Amino acid sequence: MKIRVVGGGLAGPEAALTAARLGCKVDLYEMRAMVDGQPRLTPAHQTTEFGELVCSNSLKSESPNTAPWLLKQEMRRAGSSLLRIADETAVPAGHALAVDRVEFSRRIAAAIAAEPNIRVIREEVTRLDPEDGLTIVATGPLTSGTLSEEIQRITGSDHLAFYDSISPIVDAESIDMERVYFAARWDKGTADYINCPMNREEYERFLDALLAAEAAESKEWEKLEYFEGCLPIEVLARRGRDTLRFGPMKPVGLRDPRTGQRPWAVVQLRKENLRADSYNLVGFQNHLKFGEQARVLRLIPGLENARFLRYGQIHRNTYICAPVLLDECLRLKKAPWLSFAGQISGVEGYTESIASGLLAGIYAASWARGEEPVPAPRSSALGSLVHYITHADAKDFQPANITFDLLEPLEEETRKKIRDKKERHRIQCERALAAFDAWWSAMPHPVAELLT
Repeated sequence: MKIRVVGGGLAGPEAALTAARLGCKVDLYEMRAMVDGQPRLTPAHQTTEFGELVCSNSLKSESPNTAPWLLKQEMRRAGSSLLRIADETAVPAGHALAVDRVEFSRRIAAAIAAEPNIRVIREEVTRLDPEDGLTIVATGPLTSGTLSEEIQRITGSDHLAFYDSISPIVDAESIDMERVYFAARWDKGTADYINCPMNREEYERFLDALLAAEAAESKEWEKLEYFEGCLPIEVLARRGRDTLRFGPMKPVGLRDPRTGQRPWAVVQLRKENLRADSYNLVGFQNHLKFGEQARVLRLIPGLENARFLRYGQIHRNTYICAPVLLDECLRLKKAPWLSFAGQISGVEGYTESIASGLLAGIYAASWARGEEPVPAPRSSALGSLVHYITHADAKDFQPANITFDLLEPLEEETRKKIRDKKERHRIQCERALAAFDAWWSAMPHPVAELLT
């Protein structure tokens, strides 16, 4: 049976490559395409490439016994195609896994082109029909209006929507290296981040300029409901004069080696690629007019003459009410031929989107073989992520990253006995990996053999 995968971001290619490696024929649809020599794009994308990263280039922490590390460990053990490519295209980023976004997309395209079981179709899907067979919708936060209406027709449920912002990128040659220093927070990993230190006076001047800056299309966006995990810096700044200092500009663990002192505030810059010719402003997503961004961000020490390769932007992020609609195999309860993966399913983040695509591909391949898949166990990171989106309170449901709050909690007696949080987290990770390994080893032939 053929599987149709809709969406060429992160979850879609992962689902397609997974199902194809398991022997299924896959049609992979992507609406971004070259039309009459011109790219047909979305409001946030800049290319037609698979796996384009529109915001940060980081897949988060690689520090052992953290929740993001745990999720990636399970994905590696399950043979995730995109995580393997991420590892191969990694750029130095301290204790995080960050990728060269151009090379990352290029290698995803190469993997898809080299897979004989995948046929790429560059057109917009506007109709979902059971006659088309098993379908995985992985269209992400920028699902087209037409397809959104079609999903709404099938689900009988209104979509929820929030808005994400994109961080600016600067040309490395335009950074004044005399005013900045390299360091990783708490000296974890290698010193790969450029740190722009601010004293109190510089911070206050920057904050005043930020608060006075004019938003892009301010009237249209006045009532946006932003996602709490990705708030624009101007929104954070309006919550209090020290909010940024305890958020994206927090200086803790970033002592300036030239002075031996901790700055009042710090702006961190992270490499965009292995050539280190561009850096993004970590956590500086915003929705200001481009001219205002240039004026305000050039108040940051070291960026006085910054050349911006990309300004901050905002884009729509649409997702379904998964707790009502999906089962634990990411299948639509009322239309089991239809599955969802990626951010439209209610997960948040690059790694989480890839993880859901991995699971959706495994499950769809099982159904194509006439088998009923066994969901990832609740106590694993993969299972915990799906458990959240399928069991959260539907009334207040918001997309979520993988955190220890989502993992199966330790017994009350164990929590009381072990006071050290790091040790409790180590035990949770140990149990999660054991649960994953047991689930994976019980996979029917040929899943584990073909993927790993």
